[in-house]
Amino acid sequence: MAEVPEVDEDYITHSEKARVLSVVERTPAPEEQITLEQTVQLEILTGKFKGQITETINVLSGNSIYELPVSEGDKVMVHIEEYPDSGDYVVYVSDYVRDTYIYWLGGFFLLCVLAIGGMQGLKTIVTLGITMTLVYKVLLPALLAGYSPILITVGIAIVINIVTYLVISGFQRKSYAAIIGASLGVIIAGVLAYTVGSMVRLTGLSGEEAGMLLYIPQGTVFNFKELMFSGILLGALGAVMDVAMSISSAIDEVHRANPLLKSKALFAAGMTVGKDIMGTMSNTLILAYTGSSIPLLLIFMAYDTPLARIINLDLIATEIVRSLAGTIGLVLTIPITAVIAVGMKGK
Repeated sequence: MAEVPEVDEDYITHSEKARVLSVVERTPAPEEQITLEQTVQLEILTGKFKGQITETINVLSGNSIYELPVSEGDKVMVHIEEYPDSGDYVVYVSDYVRDTYIYWLGGFFLLCVLAIGGMQGLKTIVTLGITMTLVYKVLLPALLAGYSPILITVGIAIVINIVTYLVISGFQRKSYAAIIGASLGVIIAGVLAYTVGSMVRLTGLSGEEAGMLLYIPQGTVFNFKELMFSGILLGALGAVMDVAMSISSAIDEVHRANPLLKSKALFAAGMTVGKDIMGTMSNTLILAYTGSSIPLLLIFMAYDTPLARIINLDLIATEIVRSLAGTIGLVLTIPITAVIAVGMKGK
């Protein structure tokens, strides 16, 4: 599917898919300061120019971060500049086509969920679709329109909680206990992150993407600190929901097996399960945030950067607050959900 063209003052830009038909390579002279020049013949596969054959020059400078060497048969994304007055257009190779294999991987994921989960797997896919719809059709447009990031994210998180638990487990007491426990756990994580983040003066502008939001065409004035905390809330949501349902389900199963158990014994059973989950889920959150920062951590290690310098960087402090606040919210979800689940049993 072709992307909607962007209109500039003198030309219209398109982003389309193309297939590489042939490549002729030339090794430049040393004074040209490039390592290789490819004359690439392309067939455009999508959009207004679909089916047309064109040529472009693909220059490789030896910098593997930015260059895109291509071979015959490759599918690539091309940036097209169309000049309406003359009818001419210029094509540049902008990236590789990656979506085909991503769709295959997504299909394999759905197949695994259905094969192993059966009807529960189907419910999982439904809730995943609802979650993605809420994020991309409600949350992001609301943020782009200038609504309060924290308020809209808390609202979306609670809706995701309710819908997920009710679709997967039905209208049962264990679902209600998990909804309340997970919602409180996420809110605790958000309050902690906001409080500590304000105390340590986090800006929310530690990433390049946040800075780019200053120049978007919509002209929205963002509260970057609140945007950062909304990200923390969403990041903690999945793990907190997992823990809340595990505790609530464990207490429900124990109660079904022995309805005569007192509240204290039910609570102890829930806490036993929670303590087992706590270590692995805490690692999940910490490792998820650490994994995204490995290149930066390697740079710090390579240059023997002092710990005091590292921990006081806005970017690092943000990730630390993010991971610790999320983990604390997860840990506190265990007793909160256990108390609520036991209370709903009325023993």
